[in-house]
Formats: sequence, C-alpha cells, structure tokens
Amino acid sequence: MVNQNLTATEIGFTHEDFAALLDKYDYHFSPGDVVPGTVFSIEPRGALIDIGAKTAAYIPIQEMSINRVDAPEEVLQSNETREFFILTDENEDGQLTLSIRRIEYMRAWERVRQLQAEDATVRSGVFATNRGGALVRIEGLRGFIPGSHISTRKPKEELVGEDLPLKFLEVDEERNRLVLSHRRALVERKMNRLEVGEVVIGTVRGIKPYGAFIDIGGVSGLLHISEISHEHIDTPHSVFNVNDEVKVMIIDLDAERGRISLSTKQLEPEPGDMIKNRDLVYDKAEEMAAKYREQLLAKQQGATAAAAAPAEALAEEEVPPAVELDEEVPPAAELQEEIPPAAELAEEVPPAAELQEEIPPAAELAEEVLPAAELQEVTVVAEIEKEIPAATETEEQIPAAIEE
Repeated sequence: MVNQNLTATEIGFTHEDFAALLDKYDYHFSPGDVVPGTVFSIEPRGALIDIGAKTAAYIPIQEMSINRVDAPEEVLQSNETREFFILTDENEDGQLTLSIRRIEYMRAWERVRQLQAEDATVRSGVFATNRGGALVRIEGLRGFIPGSHISTRKPKEELVGEDLPLKFLEVDEERNRLVLSHRRALVERKMNRLEVGEVVIGTVRGIKPYGAFIDIGGVSGLLHISEISHEHIDTPHSVFNVNDEVKVMIIDLDAERGRISLSTKQLEPEPGDMIKNRDLVYDKAEEMAAKYREQLLAKQQGATAAAAAPAEALAEEEVPPAVELDEEVPPAAELQEEIPPAAELAEEVPPAAELQEEIPPAAELAEEVLPAAELQEVTVVAEIEKEIPAATETEEQIPAAIEE
C-alpha cells in the first residue's frame, strides 16, 4: 500500500514543476490564428473545444456558422475535429474564445470575389425587402439588390421567396458591401438571343424627358429622344403614351452595363414618318431594318479593309522582290574588279628608296641649321651694331675741340 504521507521532497515533483512543464510544452495562441481543435463537450449555448491549450477553449452558438443556428448540434458533433478561428485572447480564467463563422466569412468573400472576376451569374432567393430594394444571401453573405436593378412586374413585397438570377455590381469586403443586379442578369440572358439590327416588339413602360423605356421580353431598353424620328421632337410624350405597343430596332447591346439601345428613326421610310404615319413605319420596319443591316455590314467591311490596306502597302514597299535584291547586290566578279589587285597597290605606294631621296639626309639639314652657339653670337653682334653708331656718325655730331 502506498504511503499517503509522502512529502514533496520524497516524490521529487512539485506543483511548480508541473506548471513549469506545462509552460514548456504549451502553444502560444493569438487572436486571428486558425487552429485545429476537437469537440469534447457540447453546452446548451456553445461548446468546449480542445486546441492543446491549458484550458479548453469555448465557442458560443452565435459563432458557429455564418447562417442562423438554433442549436449547437446543428453544426458540431462530439469528438469532431475541425478548424477554428481564435476570436479573442484568454479571459481571466485563461480561456480562449473561438469562431467558425469568421472562417466561413473569409472564405465566402474570397469566393464572391472569384465569381465577380469570372462575371458569373448566380441565383438566390429573396428573404426580405425594404424601401430601397431586396435582400438575398450569396455564399452565406447578405447581398442587396437596389430597386433600380430589379426587373419584374411584381411589387417588391411579393418577391420574398422568389429565386432570382443575379450579376455582381460591387464586392467590397472592407465596407461589407455586396451589391447585385437582377436587371443585368436578365439583360445578359436576353442579349444572348438578340442582335443589333433586329426588330422587336415592346411596350412603353416609362417616359422621361430624354426618352422612353421599352419593355422587350422582360428587359428594358431605352429609346432615346434623338432616335425617335429624323425630325425634331420636343418631348417623347408627344409621340408615345405609357403602355403603347411599339415596334423598335436594336441599335446597340452593352452587356457590361446591361443596356439596350433602341431606335424607330432608323425604321422611317421618309424623315418624319414616325410622327406623321406611324403605321407605315411599322409596316416597313423589317424592310428598313434589312437595309440598315446591309449598311452596317458594308461599313464594318470598309473599316476592316481600310485598316488592312496600309499594312499590306507598307509590307510591299518595305520588302522588294528577290529579282530587285539580286540587281542591287553585284556579283562577286564585279566586286573583285572594283578592288585593285595587290600589284596595283604596290605601284601607287613608292618604294622606300624613293622616299629616302625626297627626304634630305641629316648632313644637309645640319648645314642649313646653325648650331645654338653660332646663333647666339650672330644675334648679339647684330644687336650691338644697331645700338652703337658708327665712328663717322659720332664725329659729325660732336665738333672737334680745336674748332671750339
């Protein structure tokens, strides 16, 4: 039987030694770290997780998922091992707070950024509406559809629960902004079946000072005031009324902006027919649209030919044919004729003997050049002779003593 009265000295291992051993092998955790952990206890409003720290870490129910969770068992199971995000540092009890929601949140933003870069179309159900638009969830993140980007005849309040195709307008994690467009998704889908120069039938849904908005198969196109007629129009109200059925031609498709530009001016057989005789314009619409497409095709072909012509002309001018190149480069025989042989070069250069005759020998040079001593004597004598007058001149200037 073990003696219960053994002292610390006899055991040789104290509480201080045990604490030091724990400190030696303990990991250092910081907020923001992602660590593996194992669920070993599920609480009513959370769970205790073993991540290798001194004290079990805790994850509250609100941090278990990016979506709403009513019970911890919906997300976690006992003895399950998974990744956890360290949300806060140790509290006064030395316990860390963990989160799964933060991991899902970071990965969701990464995913929607990728979807935006791919210009993908996503689908999501509307779970709420407000005065500005509708709310949806994309990858667990809450997204907003502005009212101007909802293309449906239903009132916004009736959209709750409806699944909508959506395109990304703004993805900003820092500002927590995820904005989507239903209109862009519909326009893109509709654009895949539409062509420039095509005549379509639509309904006037709105009239503004700058033009009329025409609904064509669930998407809206703009008939600008300048594209209504060749004649001047003060306001679109003078031509159209809301709910009028009109026949228009597509003149531009901008998938990136989700815009369709329409025209009735290009369908007029004569300028001003849209104002004077609208039925005639509608009757001749297909015929006029065919002419418009022909003109458009001719213009495109002309632009392509004009762009290609300078390049071809430049290529022809810069690269002469092989025959011309042969004429410019003389054959090897002619090159040899231009370069004189070594014998002729030897005749042009005089031999060393002739060069020696032209250059006087050193003896002759020595006779012409006086030595330095002789030069000095000659110079001194000449200068003295210039300064001292001759004896006869002195006698003329000074009268003799006898005459005095």
